[in-house]
Amino acid sequence: MIRFENFHFNYLKNKDLYNILKLRNEVFILEQNCIYQDLDDIDLNAHHVLAFIDDRFVGHSRIIKRGLKYKNYSSIGRLVLKKQFRGNGNGFNLMKYSLNTCKQMYPKDNIKISAQCYLKSFYEDLGFINKGKNYLEDGIPHCSMFYFNN
Repeated sequence: MIRFENFHFNYLKNKDLYNILKLRNEVFILEQNCIYQDLDDIDLNAHHVLAFIDDRFVGHSRIIKRGLKYKNYSSIGRLVLKKQFRGNGNGFNLMKYSLNTCKQMYPKDNIKISAQCYLKSFYEDLGFINKGKNYLEDGIPHCSMFYFNN
């Protein structure tokens, strides 16, 4: 069973921060073969969701308040899960928890994400809507997706 915790950056334990950065490097840079600057200073003001299975760290996302990444939207980003825990609903549950937490923290905000295009239907299943043209971000096709709080 997957379990979640979330903390503002200032309250992350050193070990948790290390695990987050190690996993993001493992997946976004090595697995996806994409050289980019992962540390973008947004982490410093974000809330970080940590996912655990049997007390083992397996995934992460970050929740970003309006104005930090997008002027008029809060956001969720850096959604990542260890490879061996993908494909069985853990990623969906991590994003669903992140989405619900973002909506609780910023109930008046609509949410915008920059999604890898191949995951478009994954996000649509969570209620996101694709708007605009696809674009390259760090050499990977992405699309803008929105969740509207009605």
